[in-house]
Amino acid sequence: MDVKREFETIVKTVEKLGTDASKFLDKRIASIIISGDKVIGLNNVEGIRLVPKQIENGVQVDMEILENVHIPMPVHVCTGYVEKRGLQKVIFNIIVRKGARVKFLAHCVFPQAEEFTHNAISNVIVEEEAYMEYADEHYHSDLGTINLSTKTIAHVKEGGVYKNSFSLTKTRVGKLNVLMDLTLEKDAVGELVSKVKASKKDEVKINEILKLEGSHSKGLAKTIVVALDESRAKVLNEAYGNAPYSRAHISCEEITKGDKVNVSTVPILKITNDLSELTHEASIGRVNQKQLEMLMAKGLNEDEATELIIKGLLHD
Repeated sequence: MDVKREFETIVKTVEKLGTDASKFLDKRIASIIISGDKVIGLNNVEGIRLVPKQIENGVQVDMEILENVHIPMPVHVCTGYVEKRGLQKVIFNIIVRKGARVKFLAHCVFPQAEEFTHNAISNVIVEEEAYMEYADEHYHSDLGTINLSTKTIAHVKEGGVYKNSFSLTKTRVGKLNVLMDLTLEKDAVGELVSKVKASKKDEVKINEILKLEGSHSKGLAKTIVVALDESRAKVLNEAYGNAPYSRAHISCEEITKGDKVNVSTVPILKITNDLSELTHEASIGRVNQKQLEMLMAKGLNEDEATELIIKGLLHD
């Protein structure tokens, strides 16, 4: 498949996620498009450096937002694979320099994958008083044969803000392993959010970790999983309060539908400083019965009402 066809295939898939694919061709917007082990689109703008290099079975990209630079439009990152079988590895090394502000919109699209493994590693540093958001949305094939592992190690320095969200709600999952490990220094703020819809025989593992190492640091780890049919989901969320006046909250909600689903959630909270405060809430169960009855009273059948409630939960 030539580069033009690869580009067109990836763009069409990205558009199914509701993204305006013309952004990839807009020279005002920083962007990078990866297909397999090749970079097929790259645009740098003032204040940001995207430097890719080919590695075995994939691509490494060093990303730097320069000091005190505010990137006005989201940086678009697209990782795709258009063949049916194979292995792809991506490594993102991201540094947001002191006082800089940036938002990334990332899409991982594997529309034709049959036997495919995707391994992603992100190493993130957010410097003092800097701000970063990273929104990662996935689109897989409906065969459920993808093996996907994504690992993020992030460190936020004094007064910095970091928000990371992972979403896989519109297609089959396959086998998914998500790890987010976040360290927060003094006055830093961090937010980790995962939303996944699993069906048939999908398997999901999510582990979100908050390490409060600086005074007055604040963190949130939130996971929402919808498990249908015979799917399996295991959520492990951790928070460690190691500094005075640090605060963190863990939230996990798992909605089940199907006699053969297998789900679990485990919160771990540990304090080594008695001025730290950690809280958690977790729930596992079917869709809210009152909401279900209200929608059915308006003319929806049970399946339609359930689907509407799930959509609201995953896309709020």
